[in-house]
Amino acid sequence: MAGIYIHIPYCRKACHYCNFHFSTTRYNTRQMVDSLLKETVLQKHYFDPEQSGNAPSIATIYFGGGTPSILPAAWISELIECIKNNYPVDKNAEITLEANPDDINQQILADWQAAGVNRLSIGVQSFIDEDLQWMNRAHQAKEAYQAIKWAVEAGMLNYSLDLIYGTPYLTDALWQENLQIAAELGAPHLSAYALTVEPKTALFKLIEKGKIPPVDNGKQSQHFELLMDWAAQNGFEHYEISNLAKPGYRSRHNSSYWQGQPYLGLGPAAHSYDGLRTRKWNIDNNPLYLQGINKTGVVSTEEHLTIDNQINETIMIQLRMMEGLDLVSFEKKFGGQAVEVLAQQAKKAIEQGHLVHYNNHLVLTRAGKHFADHIAVMLFI
Repeated sequence: MAGIYIHIPYCRKACHYCNFHFSTTRYNTRQMVDSLLKETVLQKHYFDPEQSGNAPSIATIYFGGGTPSILPAAWISELIECIKNNYPVDKNAEITLEANPDDINQQILADWQAAGVNRLSIGVQSFIDEDLQWMNRAHQAKEAYQAIKWAVEAGMLNYSLDLIYGTPYLTDALWQENLQIAAELGAPHLSAYALTVEPKTALFKLIEKGKIPPVDNGKQSQHFELLMDWAAQNGFEHYEISNLAKPGYRSRHNSSYWQGQPYLGLGPAAHSYDGLRTRKWNIDNNPLYLQGINKTGVVSTEEHLTIDNQINETIMIQLRMMEGLDLVSFEKKFGGQAVEVLAQQAKKAIEQGHLVHYNNHLVLTRAGKHFADHIAVMLFI
């Protein structure tokens, strides 16, 4: 199975913390969609370059950004139809659209469903208006409540909420309030991210000037503990470090990334992976992307992963999952010597109580989840 990601690089406002590729200038959105349609056709043999008929089925389609929900639903429909006309899309494919609460209404929900969208990722970030204000979000908390209510009434029961914790003004009590609201609303999936301060963002500059307090790592750690407690108490699988789901509601698209499945990225700044050893990424510049697609069709740079690259990447992504790093498949792919090296390097983390060897998997403990990236680096070749 494979996935397709479509990057829509436009937003109404620039959130202070965001370092994704986007533009608040939207005069060329139709030209961008036309270029995305063209790239979709140009890349139709990405999963089967020999055209032997062995291309994997497309199990997931994901509209990310940016803010895909600012596009007319008819344009989303065009893109989905183009994908279906050029790729073998599974009849039960998960089709996700990232949407901001202020873009959601009853009519647009019906239009998205008619287009084939069957899952939403709703960018709530916080149910606290004061948080939304310093983040420079385009919506208020009441709009998030209403958007979720409308989505459920429309039968869009497979949806996810984004929340950010460890932010400058978010107390333990307010973070628990955010989680409690998510539970009361019946959200089946939650993506919860610790605030990161990226260079060149407005947040970085505000902190640098002393206008916003710096991130408190101790507070973030405490919020993560509260998140894990909440998940256990409310029947959520903490299936990936930043993702929690009721049984049956894991994000199939994002799970395919962590499982090393092939995916194709369309649009500026989008990444692709063939599932073997080749990655490519599109240029992260809207005008140059438009120019490249319409002149030469070439907008990407490619790299071939070494065996060490592949080993380290497998460690990094699988360790983040609830099931952990599968040593049986790891040995099949990379050999017994690689497993021996891995076992040696895992000893310290196991002794520290951050990692356990369980049922042929290396799995992070609750304490270890706080240090997931650090532990992965410890295991790298």
